[in-house]
Amino acid sequence: MFHVTERLLLRPAWPEDAEAIFGGIADEGVVRNLASAPWPYSREDAQAFVLRAQRDSYPLFLITSQSRLVGCIGIDQNGDAGPGAAELGYWIARPYWGRGFATEATRAVIEIARLLGHARLSAGHFVDNPASGRVLRKAGFQPTGQVAKRHSCGRGGAADCVMFALDLQDAPQIPVAA
Repeated sequence: MFHVTERLLLRPAWPEDAEAIFGGIADEGVVRNLASAPWPYSREDAQAFVLRAQRDSYPLFLITSQSRLVGCIGIDQNGDAGPGAAELGYWIARPYWGRGFATEATRAVIEIARLLGHARLSAGHFVDNPASGRVLRKAGFQPTGQVAKRHSCGRGGAADCVMFALDLQDAPQIPVAA
């Protein structure tokens, strides 16, 4: 599955992307804000990531701009929210922070989730990463009022995470880029 926005191409990861992924995510400032990426992040971790099987209802995309890897975004099953629930997650490589790429990619994945038949998306950000909260709000997510302990492999334990949700039937549709 591919998706084009104004500035981005969202596409699957391929084996030849492993080195670029390693270069983008092997940064403690990136990994500490993720749930499942280990720290330190190794080339072997990047190789394993690009070989992961894709699931049709829960796609994972590399975020690219002008053929450069910007980050990664996708939806996954959210076991905490019941069967069929989906959770959005993403990371952006440090050189691309603050340029609106996370918001643009998030809006695209919201549209993809809607097309795939998901009714609701959840997301969260660690309390010490308020920039992700701003991304989620710009994309239409609403705070749930919950702060949950979420595990982060990069932090080596649980940390407080501010939870958000988006009902896809209520969210305005974003026009698809031409």
